[in-house]
Amino acid sequence: MTGNPPVDASPVDVVCLGESMVTFLPSRPGRLADVPSFTRTIGGAESNVACALAAAGHRTKWVSRVGHDGFGDHLVATIAAHGVDVSAVRRDAVRPTGIYFRTATDRATEAHEVAYYRAGSAASAMSPATVPYDSVADGRILHLSGITAALSEDCLGLVRVLTAPRAGRPLVSFDVNFRAGLWRDGSGPRLLLELARGADLVFVGEDEAEEAWGVVGPDAVRAVLPEPAVLVVKRGGAGAAVFERRGHGGDAVTVVPAPRVDVVAAVGAGDAFAAGFLSATLRGLDVRERMRHGHLMAAAALTVPGDLGAPATTAHADRLVALDDEGWGRLHLGPGWTGEDQEVRTS
Repeated sequence: MTGNPPVDASPVDVVCLGESMVTFLPSRPGRLADVPSFTRTIGGAESNVACALAAAGHRTKWVSRVGHDGFGDHLVATIAAHGVDVSAVRRDAVRPTGIYFRTATDRATEAHEVAYYRAGSAASAMSPATVPYDSVADGRILHLSGITAALSEDCLGLVRVLTAPRAGRPLVSFDVNFRAGLWRDGSGPRLLLELARGADLVFVGEDEAEEAWGVVGPDAVRAVLPEPAVLVVKRGGAGAAVFERRGHGGDAVTVVPAPRVDVVAAVGAGDAFAAGFLSATLRGLDVRERMRHGHLMAAAALTVPGDLGAPATTAHADRLVALDDEGWGRLHLGPGWTGEDQEVRTS
């Protein structure tokens, strides 16, 4: 399989499989012990991608399991309201919907706290037996993440099946999403490498690759992951590097810097980058344009408090993507930049 999706002959552009949880955001900064109240929203790597792609005009489907409870009702209704097909979501009468609380501080700081209540959740019961292959294989792209594989042995088995070679499978996109706390037995780095090697398109952060595999820099990441046709190494504010396999001629490597962003909350940016890159992939744009669209979608998430930021219209984003290197380098994006009537700053 190449890094391009099959021709547009399916009813769905992207199928995203994974757990989404009800998220409680703090009403003010501080320790969880000191925050008096929280605002309810949703969070989940794969559903974030599905919602962002739907907002960009693509046909998306989210596949998961939720509890037969009010939180499950809220998740399904909210994700459906973003324009995502939720017909393949199944209800579990025994297991609950996962929830989590987090502080307002940046994930990269020591003050950041997250309290997960997802052990034994409905989504952890996903398996090859409970998720029929046909329910995830009807899109041009199937998007997965390493978080799902960490939820349970059954979930790991499901992701193994979906990343295994199979005739006629959709393009498999895999976001490594290494979360050390989810892999308490220390098996995460080895298993995530195994799963990523079976995908066609892989997203991985430079920082998480160093934490998981002890490698430093995009070239070193490619050395441990030579199999995917396309490897995207995200470098935070420094931008991203993409490796595209060129037959026996080695890789074509493209590096695109990220625009300057006034960050409101550093959550959901990686999922948004993946959505922007996948959106441009579906449109048949070249790799440089795919990367710029990824950066712009990430900037939409970075400039709002929650995981999901309304992306710029396709026309607005295309105008920015078309800037020359000097113009792109001067971009300075802050809250509200996605509005058509907002003047985008350059500095």
